[in-house]
Amino acid sequence: MEDNLSIQILDYYTWKIPDSELGQGLLLKTSRGNIKTIVHQSPQLQTDKAIIWVCGANGGFEGPANGMYRTISESLKNSIRSIRIDYRKPNVLSECALDILSAISFLKSLGHSQIVLVGHSFGGAVVITAAEFSDLVVGVVALSSQGYGTNTVANIAPRNLLLLHGGSDTRLPSEISEKIYLYAKEPKEIKIFSGNGHGLRESSDQITLFVKNWILNILE
Repeated sequence: MEDNLSIQILDYYTWKIPDSELGQGLLLKTSRGNIKTIVHQSPQLQTDKAIIWVCGANGGFEGPANGMYRTISESLKNSIRSIRIDYRKPNVLSECALDILSAISFLKSLGHSQIVLVGHSFGGAVVITAAEFSDLVVGVVALSSQGYGTNTVANIAPRNLLLLHGGSDTRLPSEISEKIYLYAKEPKEIKIFSGNGHGLRESSDQITLFVKNWILNILE
């Protein structure tokens, strides 16, 4: 990521999320524009653990595996705060990485010191890019990741890295994650789910549980 890029949070507000969504709308007003997020937390939650979730090149909140982001965020809201991010400038890697760093800054202001980043497809490259710029990041999950933008994956160490891919992905073949794994340093793990496409829908329940347990193990 370019050294001259910077971003600051100027303020934050609530916003009304769609009726079909769960969570609370939080808009981060930054020096580079507004970032819409959805936060999952129980009332009076006190924790130093958090998860940041980002999607593919088109942005949005949904995520893969039939809404895995929402499912895991809701199931953990009593113990771990989650923030789902909709990019300011979808498909612009450096700007999307800055969105993550803004969310990390916001979480730091709340006292968080252990954060896991999760990204799907294009978002896999986003979380890999952003991770090295914050000591608060303890784990990175790249789901069905693209290859472009992951050349700095070795810099994630000593943070934990999980690469997960569908074995039948025709959009971004699983060989991409296997190559990223080769360049990554320990601690690292790769999991290929056979019969799953790019959206990881075919084994969504199994994949959701696998990712949830991996995150819980990192944030224990």
